[in-house]
Parts: sequence; C-alpha cells; structure tokens
Amino acid sequence: MSNVKKLKETMANNLKKQLSRKGITQTMMARDLDLPEMTVSNWVKGKTYPRPDKIQLMADYFGINRSQLTEEFPTNLEPISPRTVALPILGTIACGDPITAEENVKGYHYASPESLPTGNLFCLEAKGESMHPTIPDKSLVIIREQPDVESGEIAAVLVNGNSEATLKRVKKQGNTFILMPDNPNFDPILVDENNPAKIIGKAIKYTLDL
Repeated sequence: MSNVKKLKETMANNLKKQLSRKGITQTMMARDLDLPEMTVSNWVKGKTYPRPDKIQLMADYFGINRSQLTEEFPTNLEPISPRTVALPILGTIACGDPITAEENVKGYHYASPESLPTGNLFCLEAKGESMHPTIPDKSLVIIREQPDVESGEIAAVLVNGNSEATLKRVKKQGNTFILMPDNPNFDPILVDENNPAKIIGKAIKYTLDL
C-alpha cells in the first residue's frame, strides 16, 4: 500500500472513531464546522486527505490531539483523552453567514457532554456589566441556538445590522420586544422596525473557568 493511500485510510478510520465517540454523523460535523458535506464524506471514505488547517479544526472540534486523527493506533490500544465536546466561541458575526461559520469562531471551549443540554450549542463572552450580577463580566456563556425564547429569558441577540451578538433579557410586548439589562444602571433597548434585532439562542449557563 502506498504511503498516501495509507495516510488517507488512517485518517478515515480515525474520523469514523471520533464521530462515533461524539455520537454524531459526518453531515452534522460538516454543518457544525461549515464544511462542504462532500468534502467531509471524501475524508471519511478515504478518498481525499484534509489540509493541515482542517485537521487542526477537526482536532479542536473533537477535543483531541492532531495525532489522534493522523496516526494509526493498535486496535487493542486506544489513546487516552477526556470525553469532551468542543463548543465554538463566537467573535464578530459575519452578516449572512451561519452563526458558527469558521470565520466567526475565535476559539473553542471544552465541556463534558454530560453537563450540556441537547441542541446546537455555542459560546459568547460576556463583555461589560449590563447583565451584572446575573452574568459577570468576562464570563463565558453557553448558548443553545434557537430562534425565539420565552418572555423574561436571557438570550443571545444579534444587533447592529446582525453583526454583533449581545446578551440581554427579552421582554415581549405585543409584536415588539425589549432587550433588558439586569443592571439598573443600563438602559433597555427597544426592538422595532427602526431598530431591528434577531434572537439567535437561549442562554443556558455560564462559567468563569476560561
């Protein structure tokens, strides 16, 4: 077997193991990492070999070392690694792109799947004191992607032309809603046709252990 073919086969086998370990399909991984589904399919089938940056992207996603994708391990010996889920930490949101598109992701937060709810999850960094004391400044907030929340719940909301995500408590009033800070020293934001906003997810929990 040629070296190139062996590399592709090893990558394919390791990818299948990691997909199974995380309990997801290749389609789900392609969506989460904003990769073409055909590209991921070819990697899993051993038809092509990913570029180094894509190998690192997948390693971060699975919470493993690159070697656990690129190297062959004896069938009776598996590398020891913590069972974690990589949650993308979003920076500035590129208009029109999927929320967790690669260009929007500034890093990853690793968490135990047992501590997480179901659904598509991502993280936002809390900046400032507007949600104090509920959410401290500089904490990392885990968000479940969903298009709406109940009145009174804290949500991640796109503002400023859908380019910036903010964390606020949503208060609904008829066909409009108000983004309420928990800190009384900050002003609420009225959302209407002149000042549009878009709910992208519900705040689930936060951590200061960054």
